Amino acid sequence: MKPTLLILAAGMASRYGSMKQTDGFGPNGETIIDYSIYDAIQAGFGKVVFIIREEFADNFKAIFEPKLKGKIETDYVFQSYDLIPYGIQKPIERAKPWGTAHAVLAASDAVKEPFCVINADDFYGRDSYEKMAKFLTSEVTDNQYALMGFEIKKTLSDYGSVSRGVCEVDEHGQLKEIHERTQVYFKDGIAVYEENGVETPLSESSKASMNFWGFTPQVFADSKAMFVEFALANQENPKAEFFIPLVAEKLIESGKASFKVIPTESKWFGVTYKEDKPIVQQSIDELVNSGVYPKQLWK
Repeated sequence: MKPTLLILAAGMASRYGSMKQTDGFGPNGETIIDYSIYDAIQAGFGKVVFIIREEFADNFKAIFEPKLKGKIETDYVFQSYDLIPYGIQKPIERAKPWGTAHAVLAASDAVKEPFCVINADDFYGRDSYEKMAKFLTSEVTDNQYALMGFEIKKTLSDYGSVSRGVCEVDEHGQLKEIHERTQVYFKDGIAVYEENGVETPLSESSKASMNFWGFTPQVFADSKAMFVEFALANQENPKAEFFIPLVAEKLIESGKASFKVIPTESKWFGVTYKEDKPIVQQSIDELVNSGVYPKQLWK
């Protein structure tokens, strides 16, 4: 059974209408999503599911269906504020969506096979998809999940500090904990994080989570119960978000599941600062010129 690629795009839908113009990175204006899906197809994924806001469904379909028809199965699911499917009858006022792990729950009826979750606006590299596809077809179980671990130095910006989830890994390559570091940056060519005014160098071997996870559908049942508890506990906190690392932490603590941290040498690209965009474009140009991607991605 081929694994499925789940793309978290609900948070970016509001600016997606102009994204082809503002976020074109490839030689023909290809978006980062285009490269992610292309890599997933090459790695053997059989379906792509977009998690979006319902009002942007027609727009997404108009952009992606012509490109992907006959290449990979597609589906669209919607992240909403409706809590009735979770047995919560009373409305809870929100200032923002419920977060990434809640978005994943939106796909529970659409995904029946092992799957991975990625961010829509992150470029992860072919090696990541190949390694995750291998894990999802040969290793994954209902109590052994995975997380791609990127080399810290390959995830930083030259233009300022970034937030990174730094993985603590045990001797068996399993995730122990993710430490959220809110200020990570290069200093004299070395990755450091700053906390309370103190700079601490990060090990060369440190791995960062860039929200690239591998699961079986069992995670839907486990995280649904967690979400109900979270939503009720945060009725008065309209900005609280139910994130995937929170689910991972609870599964590890309870002994229900372990997470293999799969190392990759792929360089992660993202646009944290506007100055990053030409760097990303140049990086993709180099990949195209070296033959990793065709000049015309979709033919």
